[in-house]
Amino acid sequence: MAWDEWEKAKQDAATRMRLNQLPPDARGPSVNADLVVHGKVLGAIGDMARDLRDRVARDGDHARTATAEASSELTADGLDLGGALRAVHDAWTTKLGTLKDACAHISNHLDYSRTVHAKDEQKIVADLSVSRIWDAIK
Repeated sequence: MAWDEWEKAKQDAATRMRLNQLPPDARGPSVNADLVVHGKVLGAIGDMARDLRDRVARDGDHARTATAEASSELTADGLDLGGALRAVHDAWTTKLGTLKDACAHISNHLDYSRTVHAKDEQKIVADLSVSRIWDAIK
């Protein structure tokens, strides 16, 4: 390969290749090419999801017993409203469980993400020590 061909090949590759960044002219005030994750922020959001789950479990369930009893009494008195109230009770219980599960899933996933990210960072630091990089360059 002649020198001119090599220079042209490098130029062609440089125009097609973008490594983890936008072209310099594409950056503007509304463009943020960096994704930054802070473990403390993920932890805080996970704690908020856990707290929300606890509050939903406590506050969303306070009328369950009274509603079930009222449903039973209305049904025993021969009123169709008892069955309808039981249907509302059952639907509410199902939706409440789904919401609690979703909050727990969010909290657990953020905790898991923090742990995995920290392990990945440790592995990268261990695998790419300065001396190993320097040895590879030589």
